[in-house]
Amino acid sequence: MPKLKTHKGAAKRFRTTATGKVKRGHSHARHILTKKTSKRKRLLDIDALVATADEDRIKAMLPYGRS
Repeated sequence: MPKLKTHKGAAKRFRTTATGKVKRGHSHARHILTKKTSKRKRLLDIDALVATADEDRIKAMLPYGRS
């Protein structure tokens, strides 16, 4: 069985939790921050879970996981 390649774009964007769920970051938190409220910026900083419908596709791109 050959080794599987990790999708590098996915590896930079997603990480798996200890229970096997997939976490993701929020967009719109990198620049043009002056017009955004402190609450909005604070909430954008919190990681969210990927939708269960998309989890299998992302896990296929990360065959060895990501810590």
